[in-house]
Amino acid sequence: MRRYLPYILLAAALLLGGCLTAAAGNDRQPRRARRDTVSYPDTYLDTVSINRIFQLNDYMMIGFEAGAGFNRMLFNPPYSQSWRFTPEYYELTFTRYGKMFGYMPYFGLKVGVSYGHEGYRMEMNEETGYISRISGATECVYDVAEIQTLAHFHYDVGHFKLMADAGPYGGKRLRIERIGDSVEEDIRYSFLDSDKRFDYGLKGGAGFALVFDPVEFHVNAKVRYSWSNLFEPDYRSPYYYSFAYPLDVMVTAGLHFQISRKTGKTKAMLRKEAKRIVYGEDNQ
Repeated sequence: MRRYLPYILLAAALLLGGCLTAAAGNDRQPRRARRDTVSYPDTYLDTVSINRIFQLNDYMMIGFEAGAGFNRMLFNPPYSQSWRFTPEYYELTFTRYGKMFGYMPYFGLKVGVSYGHEGYRMEMNEETGYISRISGATECVYDVAEIQTLAHFHYDVGHFKLMADAGPYGGKRLRIERIGDSVEEDIRYSFLDSDKRFDYGLKGGAGFALVFDPVEFHVNAKVRYSWSNLFEPDYRSPYYYSFAYPLDVMVTAGLHFQISRKTGKTKAMLRKEAKRIVYGEDNQ
């Protein structure tokens, strides 16, 4: 009997260890089940410590700007002229920011409508002492409505933002006023058959903004270069063509309103992350 005693003690020790392990496992199982059935209120989840990293999200804005314009023409053959000041320019835009290639948060798309002016003002040629005229007018102004689609660039630093954009536009010359003593009254406010009404070209600009979410104050300088001649090139002569392409500079200021969240994680995003931390990956 003494010979088999060590084996009996070893078997008893193994049996006792197995019982203790099973008991411990049975004791942990109810605890896990109890944890899974606990429901934490949102007030508790809002207190869970989460890394609130800075995120520059894609966001959208609508804005209105107003300002003034400076107008002249690119004439060929050239005429002596000066810049013409027009105090009315209005623009309504929608801007959608987005990341290029999924990680470069500096770009966006800006579309909008605007109302402004084109025109010219002739001045005396110092060599000849003569002031050129077109259809009797030494000065002319066009009212223009247009639609634009611009590629947009922005660089944000705190509450300050630098911006630039460029792209095509299309529009229509709505009204004309010819100014000068030699203008015939029946054409002073009327388009001629040789005048072109449709306008199109390139538009771009640069500016800065002061950002106080959800409102932004923008200041911009814009350039508009028309590819649409004011009139048929042969309206004077079938042998000598004339060209006049509007070139305009506008300075504007206005307010833009963010219509989606700009930066950071939303409260819903933070709460979802808190649930993942408290309940685990399988209980979101």
